[in-house]
Amino acid sequence: MSMERNAGFLSLPERPERPRQTGLTHVIDKGLTLAQAEGMLEIAGEFVDIVKLGWGSSYITGNLKEKLALYRDAGAEVVLGGTFFETCLLQGRLEEWRGFISSLGLGYVEISDGIVEIPTETKLEWIRKMSSDFTVLSEVGSKDNEVVIAPSRWVTSIEQELDAGSWKVITEARESGTAGIFRGDGEVRMGLIEEIVTAVDPSKLIFEAPQKAQQVWFIQTLGTNVNLGNIPPDEVLPLESLRLGLRADTLRDIHGDGPQVD
Repeated sequence: MSMERNAGFLSLPERPERPRQTGLTHVIDKGLTLAQAEGMLEIAGEFVDIVKLGWGSSYITGNLKEKLALYRDAGAEVVLGGTFFETCLLQGRLEEWRGFISSLGLGYVEISDGIVEIPTETKLEWIRKMSSDFTVLSEVGSKDNEVVIAPSRWVTSIEQELDAGSWKVITEARESGTAGIFRGDGEVRMGLIEEIVTAVDPSKLIFEAPQKAQQVWFIQTLGTNVNLGNIPPDEVLPLESLRLGLRADTLRDIHGDGPQVD
């Protein structure tokens, strides 16, 4: 971790340098202005690994090329939301979707089925197809909190998608943190997560965790360098503080009780 702006006198958990394979912070941009994006990058740019332009917002935003250039210059990868993939699938426009991503010079794509029911083989086929030219993030889980997916099915889907060529598999939670791996009130489905990480290396996963309590749980359970996604822009620096034990919620987890002070 760069400490250029700081004194560097504390012992902190080791954080990999970008481009990271673990400890990823995946940020959701729901329509930031250039000034807002610049503000996030000014204070926390070195902690931003991937920025997702939420849903299909990339198709209608007025500052797309300028924003992509801004993120690119800051060393952050950009991916278009999986909902855009699902919309293009419904309209039979996936080749145009691929062409649009290529025209923007993006190296990452997201393939999901959180809303539209897609045959498993169709999803896997697109993962295979896109992984030859792009870094694929695929997503498992439903955005509908009424849909309950058995843990064994989560594991099977994740393993299939990794085998098909996904770099990381995202576990669904929505931007609200109230679906998929969480209950409607935001509580972690602990048994589900335990089954998933028992079968799949957590470094291959990105856990969507937009709420602070969810981020704390994952850091306490899986460590500082757990991959976390759907992080709001104003939560990037607070999240890094949690990762490093510079916030009350994780201070003792990471630094212990330390020496007794008279």
